[in-house]
Amino acid sequence: MRISKMIIVLFMIMVLLVACSSGSGNEKEANTDVTPTENVGEVNSGEDAVDNTDEEGVYSTPEMDFDMGGRTIKIVSWWDMTIGEDNPDNIQRKKNLEALMEKHNFKVEYVAVDYGEYQEKVTASLLAGEPLGDIVRLGKTYAVPTLVKQDLLWPIDEYTKNPVAFNQKVTNEYYTYEGRGYGFTENQANLVVGIFYNRTLMNQLGIKPLQDYVNEDNWNWDTFIQVAKEANRDTNNDGKLDTWGLANNSLLEQALYSNNTSLTKGEKQNLDDPATVEALNFVNRIANEQVARPTEGGDWTEPGQFVRQGNTLMYAGALHELNGLKTDMPDYDLGFVPFPKGPSATEYHSAEALFQALTIPKSVENPEQLMYIWEKINDIDSAYDYPDQSSYETVFSNEEDLNNAKMVAPNMIVLDHHTFPNLKFYDFQGELNSGVSVSTVIEKYKATFQAAIDEVYGN
Repeated sequence: MRISKMIIVLFMIMVLLVACSSGSGNEKEANTDVTPTENVGEVNSGEDAVDNTDEEGVYSTPEMDFDMGGRTIKIVSWWDMTIGEDNPDNIQRKKNLEALMEKHNFKVEYVAVDYGEYQEKVTASLLAGEPLGDIVRLGKTYAVPTLVKQDLLWPIDEYTKNPVAFNQKVTNEYYTYEGRGYGFTENQANLVVGIFYNRTLMNQLGIKPLQDYVNEDNWNWDTFIQVAKEANRDTNNDGKLDTWGLANNSLLEQALYSNNTSLTKGEKQNLDDPATVEALNFVNRIANEQVARPTEGGDWTEPGQFVRQGNTLMYAGALHELNGLKTDMPDYDLGFVPFPKGPSATEYHSAEALFQALTIPKSVENPEQLMYIWEKINDIDSAYDYPDQSSYETVFSNEEDLNNAKMVAPNMIVLDHHTFPNLKFYDFQGELNSGVSVSTVIEKYKATFQAAIDEVYGN
């Protein structure tokens, strides 16, 4: 339980009054220019005067007193962010919001804009100085550095010190530019990505359980390819494969994050980095050794359709897809393991190549009040033991799968290559997937990558 701020304030008042009434004559002379009342005022309002840290060592912004005059705060995203009542934490957040609206005299409106037109609409509104809302969700790929360099967003890292209310990595690591943080999120959880697999098919084929590799700390690129090849079988002896080990024939982003590397690093291309070269060789190997199930001419949804047929063992995807897979595959037991570790990685990772976060447009006044409100909404004593526990326990029926998700989430990497429109990522990926040698691809695209980065950073 946290100590009431009122108790802290009263305690400090008492200490100050006692000190002023019982100190020595010299002490009284030293304080003749500062009355006890002025000291009390500093205690109530000065952040440095009060250690606003609870007994668990968690910082919380001191109470603020302001009236927003009936203003409507608009919160914009590509989905309706209205706080639900689906779990104890959200119920508490909603109560906090209601109390804050009454105390500070404001209302909230949640604005949902279709994802297909979202980037164009929000960007145009920001450039026109008429943002769609006061708190606006923005994709990092088009916000940092582009919109930040145009001075269109407030830096907000000075307001996100409370680790209960704000994901510290988002503001201080994922969504930064020149040492300042511009994004924040509504929760502590990171995106979970990895390998979904058909446990039923695995057992039918007599393949060693994938979880065993994880338990042995032997789930790496070599064992991954070994398993995929083992599942590529002609089970009815007609001369054609009818079960496959891997649904995805394109794993470039997975190769990068699982080896703790990236194609770009700040303002530089990163193709020559040894860990990146390893990742590219892994992608090239999958192509040259024909590890994945061959495409049948489908679009980006084809791997998901392959695994739904029940004859393909592994699918690289994100956790938000699992409910759909389970709905479409009611007769199959689906499992989850991390994407296997690359040779330069020491732990399993998750990743996001289209990272997004909440921001405050520069044309919005009093960002400190908005950040304060957001903090106090989310500054709760959670009913759960870890971030996204409610979601994990809903979607996972197997404890090992759940623990795998918990293991990778804290190690999320943000990949920034989509920030650069002319980087030609898909051409680069296509050549790797077609079997062109890694050295050839690197030499061909190094200059293209750097030129695309320079365009965005203005170098």
